[in-house]
Amino acid sequence: IGSPGQTLYHHPDGTPPYTWQLGDPNVIAQLTSIPTVADFRRRDIAAGGQGAPLATAFHNALFRDPQENRVVLNIGGIANITVLPADETEAVIGFDTGPGNALLDAYAFQQQQLRIDKQGAWAALGQADRALLEAMLADPYFAKPIPKSTGRDYFNLNWLSQHTQGLSLRHEDVQATLCQLTVTSIAQAVLLYSPQRLLVCGGGVHNPLLMNGLAQHLPDCVVESTMAASLDPDLVEAVCFAWLAQRRLDGQPGNLPSVTGARQAVVLGGIYV
Repeated sequence: IGSPGQTLYHHPDGTPPYTWQLGDPNVIAQLTSIPTVADFRRRDIAAGGQGAPLATAFHNALFRDPQENRVVLNIGGIANITVLPADETEAVIGFDTGPGNALLDAYAFQQQQLRIDKQGAWAALGQADRALLEAMLADPYFAKPIPKSTGRDYFNLNWLSQHTQGLSLRHEDVQATLCQLTVTSIAQAVLLYSPQRLLVCGGGVHNPLLMNGLAQHLPDCVVESTMAASLDPDLVEAVCFAWLAQRRLDGQPGNLPSVTGARQAVVLGGIYV
């Protein structure tokens, strides 16, 4: 079993740097009697890296194509991209672009008691507010140079309230604006690399407002689910950590220093039997 855990806090730039995930691999191994690999991020951080994103090595192994430049986009709570140049001599690049579903889900729950805004139905009732969008996009994270990573501990409802304070907007308009924040921040990052194809995975692939918005912002790029590359978009993250677990068992590195900023490639994770 490969268990990435559920990230509560992620501060790779702290003093000292740290990352904290829920999910005790001792308990998993004990309850299942199956060897469990976990705690993937801290070794990369110990080597001077961000500890994220870790899916890039897997994306590189599975989705790289010598015929076209590709970007793999995971829209989870936080959105992250992996840039896969067709030229194998060019380095793979990957980073967190900013919020994916985290703010959308948190605001939908706060205002509507919805676990998720399914297919963006509530956001579709609103109109994005340009001034609010521009204010949120002015956050320093979006202009921060790579390597970089972030988390829900930064992009959360407290962060949102700092931008909405004093504004008289309908709740659905705020939700529509959050959709545009996710789309625009992703598109701005993707456009830096001019891919021919954007392969999308994660929960956000089921939100037509996000997918259609990306297609509109990236007219020269094919935007499609990873299903087009024969992998269910809901399973990419799970298969990724199964792959990383096997890398650990084989004693093979699981990070890409060009992505995380680590000083060297290192074997990730601990084994619990």
